[in-house]
Amino acid sequence: MSIYNNILVVANVNSDDQPALARAMQLAAKSRSPSHVTFFLAIYDFSYDMTSMLSMDERDAMRRGVIHQREQWMQSVAEPYLNEGVVFDVRVVWHNRPYEAIIAEVFAGEHDIVIKGTRKHDILESVIFTPTDWHLLRKCPAPILLVKNADWPADASILASVHVGSENDTHLGLNDLMVEQLKCLTERLGAKPYLINAYPVTPANITIELPEFDPTTYTDAVRGHHLTAMKALRQKHGYDEEQTIVEQGLPEDIIPESAKNLNAAMVIIGTTGRTGLSAVFIGNTAEHVIDKINCDVLALKPEGYISPLDPNTAS
Repeated sequence: MSIYNNILVVANVNSDDQPALARAMQLAAKSRSPSHVTFFLAIYDFSYDMTSMLSMDERDAMRRGVIHQREQWMQSVAEPYLNEGVVFDVRVVWHNRPYEAIIAEVFAGEHDIVIKGTRKHDILESVIFTPTDWHLLRKCPAPILLVKNADWPADASILASVHVGSENDTHLGLNDLMVEQLKCLTERLGAKPYLINAYPVTPANITIELPEFDPTTYTDAVRGHHLTAMKALRQKHGYDEEQTIVEQGLPEDIIPESAKNLNAAMVIIGTTGRTGLSAVFIGNTAEHVIDKINCDVLALKPEGYISPLDPNTAS
């Protein structure tokens, strides 16, 4: 199980404030093992590659100059966050697709987590663009920690959003992985752990199409199934009933509400490989959850996940 000591931090080129770097240094400072933090940036300017009046060598020299300037800026903005005992370096690459550059660096540097600042995406942007965040959630083999705020709240909790209603082996494995990471992170950061599960509301059309259908009995059966499965999961990992939440409703409603009520500093979600999103997060639900939560979100892939950008499997 990863303990997050080889950390890749994605720089925010638009600000001197670097909450992702702050979180990385917090994790590194509380580690029992030596930690290495790489501050990373992918940059690209189309004009440097299309300047026909310049020779190839001159264009290369211009690119190197831009990269050097960014490296100096990153060293400068990183200075307030640095901790003694944490190995730190800066890496800037020339690449026109940031998410591909980030994932390539994950493989090259064998990083065990990617930490990136995020923000609420407005409707227009989410319609026209696919943000780097979502590409990383779907395709990056390493855990992705999306950081909303630099400050870690006092008396904080961490929630693991488990999918206990499923009997799918991938989901069951992800549940165990999330709970193991929850235990590791709450101990490391001094937070309170909670397991949370949302189960579906009875579809209204069933009662119309099947007059003999009893929605109350059905709802009770579904809730009972989820409570039993949650009990088995919490007992397996040594948690008390008071540390579990099983609520009826949509994940994008239940998870943010619970995160707010429990003063959550982080929510852990599971993502699967084929679509990048767990079956509990159908369609854009993961995006809605992340945008509604005003805290960090840690997204984990199942064991054995193979990224479509894995250089070892490229044809």
